[in-house]
Amino acid sequence: MSNSLNQPALFRRRAKTAAIVIGTALALSASARADVTVIVNAANNATLDDETISSLFLGQARSFPGGGEVTPINQKDSSGAAQEFTTQYLKKTAPQLRAYWAKQVFTGTGRPPKELEGDEAVMKFVAATPGAIGYVDSAKLGPGVKPAKK
Repeated sequence: MSNSLNQPALFRRRAKTAAIVIGTALALSASARADVTVIVNAANNATLDDETISSLFLGQARSFPGGGEVTPINQKDSSGAAQEFTTQYLKKTAPQLRAYWAKQVFTGTGRPPKELEGDEAVMKFVAATPGAIGYVDSAKLGPGVKPAKK
């Protein structure tokens, strides 16, 4: 009989725990997601579509459509910008992207772009390198760079 009296309390405790877990997961997924902007050096006249951006970052194209060598720059996997960019532009998950580059390196057909730590490092590199292309959180655009998308 005492077991049936504790069931409502046990249910409430489990429901409360489930709500905390779900709320935490939603908050973490929202904070990991960043609205990204693909950037190029401010002097670069290229305007790119999503397909071209993907080709440049996957090593399938090595120059901008109008000419000029390209140097793509990735952010570390752990950044929200990297996760959003990989999903939105490359149409891959992080493990799929790692597998893609492992195959390219193994077969000698490509090497992954250099990785930098965070938006500030990417903006600094792109601003200093005429052929560079990178991505940053849209809210953090700075001087010396401009959006690359049409």
